[in-house]
Amino acid sequence: MTPPLEVTESTAAAPPEVTLTGMSKKAIQGRSLSQIAWLRLKRDKVAIAGAGVIILLIIAAVAALVLDRFFNVIGPNEFHQDLIDTEGGTLAPKGAFGGMSLDHPLGIEPVNGRDLLARIFAGSWISLLIAFLATVLSVLIGTVMGVIAGFFGGWVDTIISRAMDVFLAFPLLVFAMALVGVMPDTIFGLGSETVRIGMLTFIIGFFNWPYIGRIVRGQTLSLREREFVDAARSLGARGPYILFRELLPNLVAPILVYATLLIPTNILFESALSFLGVGINAPTATWGGMLSEASRYYTMPHFMLWPGLAIFVTVLAFNLFGDGLRDALDPRAR
Repeated sequence: MTPPLEVTESTAAAPPEVTLTGMSKKAIQGRSLSQIAWLRLKRDKVAIAGAGVIILLIIAAVAALVLDRFFNVIGPNEFHQDLIDTEGGTLAPKGAFGGMSLDHPLGIEPVNGRDLLARIFAGSWISLLIAFLATVLSVLIGTVMGVIAGFFGGWVDTIISRAMDVFLAFPLLVFAMALVGVMPDTIFGLGSETVRIGMLTFIIGFFNWPYIGRIVRGQTLSLREREFVDAARSLGARGPYILFRELLPNLVAPILVYATLLIPTNILFESALSFLGVGINAPTATWGGMLSEASRYYTMPHFMLWPGLAIFVTVLAFNLFGDGLRDALDPRAR
């Protein structure tokens, strides 16, 4: 048996955190939920790798936008007809692997000779911008509608739930193609590119809010029956206080997780619309538009490889980071 600790004058006068012999003199510090989540996220190497790729993609997209629009350095629409085999009539890039060289590391396009690396960088900011803005719009609408439906219930919940069902059953792709056909190129003095970006952001974001709305509604239905909500009501708290001070802070984690998983979905949807010809107008570079052009040259696989790989890496990075963030914010996960 272990003998009891002897209490001496020094240990009796010591602070509580160092009264036991052999224990560290450093005070034990508590951690907040955000600190615990960050420590758990740091241990997930795959999620950290995904976050690193996302940061690099954002930096590359911003740099491409600045260099292309303000300094005209990248030149995604610059033709290199001297690098195209016009004499043989194939209109394919000269050289092996699609014309890869030090000046054109990923090769060039057939027929016109535009640099693929420059166009991938130039198209990255459009895909990321539309995906981020559409996600913000979906999260705002879905959070508001989901919290209202889950908290008030009754006929309010019934109306919002039926509206979600209508939006989920809506043929979004057909609607987008029809809307683009009647949309003018300029509105209120805005250029064609700005109009298309705004239209795609609205279509993708507005019609995708029911997905996150259902998640928030379900979480709100569970939280409104918890003890801390009953305690707030017993102290005289009204509905707005409970919504903004009690429920919303507890909904931040699922909202963040779903937002990170919604961004790659929006990237794929924007690429699909551009592939079908209802996205950003040519000659502006987009990943989906590059895939659409490459489909006509199936004998030159390098033309389709690089934009497809850019979409794959971006979507994979967001999904890996979203999975890691979900595990870090879930207190029940090991």
